[in-house]
Amino acid sequence: MYNLKDLKLGFSYFKDIFIILLLIFIILSVGIAGFMIIEGYSFLEAFYMSIITISTVGFQEIHPFSDSGRIFTSFLIIVSIGIYFYGVTALAKFIIEGEFRKFFKNYNVNKKIENLENHVIVCGYGRTGKQICLELLDDKIPFIVIENRENVIEYIKEEKNILFYDGDATEEETLLLAGIKKAKAIITTLPEDPDNVYVVLTARELNPVLTIISRASNESSESKLKRAGANNVIMPEKIGGAHMAALVTKPYITEFIANLTGQGSDISLTFEELSLNNISEKYKHKSIRDLDIRNRTGANIIGLRLNNGSFKINPPPDTLIDPDAKLILLGSEKQIQEMRKLISEL
Repeated sequence: MYNLKDLKLGFSYFKDIFIILLLIFIILSVGIAGFMIIEGYSFLEAFYMSIITISTVGFQEIHPFSDSGRIFTSFLIIVSIGIYFYGVTALAKFIIEGEFRKFFKNYNVNKKIENLENHVIVCGYGRTGKQICLELLDDKIPFIVIENRENVIEYIKEEKNILFYDGDATEEETLLLAGIKKAKAIITTLPEDPDNVYVVLTARELNPVLTIISRASNESSESKLKRAGANNVIMPEKIGGAHMAALVTKPYITEFIANLTGQGSDISLTFEELSLNNISEKYKHKSIRDLDIRNRTGANIIGLRLNNGSFKINPPPDTLIDPDAKLILLGSEKQIQEMRKLISEL
């Protein structure tokens, strides 16, 4: 389990210990100054008397006290006892409640969160959010979950391999703590559409180049989310309904697509997108046929995403490759790996 609030709580207890030490230093300084002024002790004598008074060990005074000295000493003892009990209570709470262990356990976690870069922020760990996290884990993409429902947080803790922050995703501070300025994308799956709109607005303001994907429950919210800054708006119920209808109207096509997207039991194919930014001058502006990707890797180029944002579906072999374009590939995991290797060598 990874929780920034535990870390904050640990710091609060260290703050208590710092306050205790500061109070001890102050009362010791007051004691030294008082004994030197009231009883005319030297610094060493005043320091010794202050120590045995504050610690209440009961040694005899160096010289007999005056009435003023006795009153001052009584004051030191009362204040010292108060500090002592405050310190014991804070320390016991720190140890007994496990905060000492939590602090050091989460210290390294805090470092991981601070070092997050090009990660994904997932707002909400409901049924949709959980599935998103499973996909991100499979693809080994770093991510952090923002959730504030206690029962859901307890469930996330049992997963143990999910980085999460216990907070409200609609608050700017929460998004900043989750590293939104260094993130590459945010996916908001909160139950209420107005909350998703607010998250999108805040996220777009904090990171203008961020990819924002939002869930929507109502069709009326789709346009609002896009105006707020969402790149994509997904309606799970609509997609699910269309898929179920397609199982009746076009069952074999639907089954075929399910296999292509990894939902089938026999075929292990995947879609992948690859950039050609680092391709050598020799292959720049060459055709798909010149790259000979199909014969060299077994993967198929089924699309191109052009620099202007448009797509070219099933491009013909004589299509010239723009280095700023992205290849949309279809192939097995092994074929995709071979394709990655080939691109790095071109």
